[in-house]
Amino acid sequence: MQNGTKSPILKKITSFCCERPITAVSAYILIVSAIFLIFPALDIWVSSFFYNGEGSFPVSKDPFWRSVRYFGIYIFQWVAGLAVLVLLIKLALPKLKALMDLRHPIFVLSTLILGPGIIVNLLFKNQWGRPRPRQTDIFGGDLPFIGVWQPTNTCDSNCSFVSGEGSASIWLLTLVFIAPKPLRAPLAAAIGTLVLVLSANRVAFGGHYFSDTLLSWGITMLVILAVYQYLYQRTPTWAQPDNLETSFTKAGNWLSTKISTTTCWCAKGVKSFVRKFK
Repeated sequence: MQNGTKSPILKKITSFCCERPITAVSAYILIVSAIFLIFPALDIWVSSFFYNGEGSFPVSKDPFWRSVRYFGIYIFQWVAGLAVLVLLIKLALPKLKALMDLRHPIFVLSTLILGPGIIVNLLFKNQWGRPRPRQTDIFGGDLPFIGVWQPTNTCDSNCSFVSGEGSASIWLLTLVFIAPKPLRAPLAAAIGTLVLVLSANRVAFGGHYFSDTLLSWGITMLVILAVYQYLYQRTPTWAQPDNLETSFTKAGNWLSTKISTTTCWCAKGVKSFVRKFK
């Protein structure tokens, strides 16, 4: 009976999430927000597992876990760098066909800029003012505990709400969206594991509350889904693969011409300057 009732419910939830992902993620954000607004002490309870009671979070000083954190940062940089490289190669070699559908690097870079960049870091972390756990008087600091979705000027900038690295880690799932279908499941599993490790690491460091991480996932995923829908499901004229290929080819040719003209002009200028001393 129990298995029979659970299975259809799970199927309905899965089906709903696949058919209406933006609605599902919005519901996730609302549910998580409601839980932590009703039970704010839940954040304190989770962070207390990593606090030694003597003013520090020991994991933050562990060399291995510090290396794990920086490993994550390097991955973010490499993924963004490779996306930029794909675009630069097309501009530098305009006569050659692009290495991939140019929507892919645009999707990866635009979601990084909009999600972890503008919305998370500029809007929330620099404006919301929630102190990090290690900054509060509960965990050895001197600032008060502030719950979720409570704007304050207690923290000036780079504050706790929401998690920047949690946002950047879930952003890596953009690779799943653009990967060939046979690779999506294993890639999602690998990135999902990495998301959990990197995000939990920040909570263990006393750098973020549990709610900061959970909400950063939802907010960033909402951005990813919106941009994906715009670029791939409701593709505007400019973003059609053939149009992008043509646009970058023209831009590359124009750039090549400008560089060639500038180089010639500089060479003539140098020659003219050298002749004055003969």
